[in-house]
Formats: sequence, structure tokens, C-alpha cells
Amino acid sequence: QVQLVESGGGLVQAGGSLRLSCAASGSIFMFTMGWYRQAPGKQREPAATITSGGRISYADSVKGRFTISRDNAKNTVSLQMNSLKPEDTAVYYCRAQGTRQYWGQGTQVTVSS
Repeated sequence: QVQLVESGGGLVQAGGSLRLSCAASGSIFMFTMGWYRQAPGKQREPAATITSGGRISYADSVKGRFTISRDNAKNTVSLQMNSLKPEDTAVYYCRAQGTRQYWGQGTQVTVSS
């Protein structure tokens, strides 16, 4: 069982930056870690993922603006979000995927125009 706790969300103006962090209660070494987001009235979608081997993928909508990173020694995953847009407004969730998957409780990101 792994518990995930997100932090770093908030309200920011368009063009601004936020850094989200996800702290895991146990080792994340073998997990694919990811940041997903869910806007009001929409399905949850992946924003960025990073495998245990360090392979990274981004949604087209965030490429060039978001950067995902992981620190296996600290059991943390981060998402640096730059040049934020109002359409980035969503609840952001951390996910750990192995033979089972685990989700955090989410953190709200609101980008004002």
C-alpha cells in the first residue's frame, strides 16, 4: 500500500508558474509515476508521466511548458508548470502505477485570465 499526498496547487494568473509535489509513503522506485488532471465536467486525463527507467511523456497540450521529475531517494515526484493558461485549471492528481495503482487526493490549480 502506497499513500500519495500532493501539494503546491493554488491560484495563479495566466503566464505564471506553479510547482506541484507528490510525496509517497513508500518506495516509488519500481513505479511509473504520473500527473493527471481533471477539469470540471471533463474526464481525468494524463498530463505527464515518467517511468521507473526515466522515460517521460507529455500530453500535447502541456509540452514545452510542464516538466515532470522524480527523486527515488526521497520518494517524490514533481511537476513544474510554466506559462500557465486558464485551460490548465483542474484538479491535479498524482498516480503511482505498478502491479496496482495508487492515487493521491488531488490538488486544485486555478489559472485566472
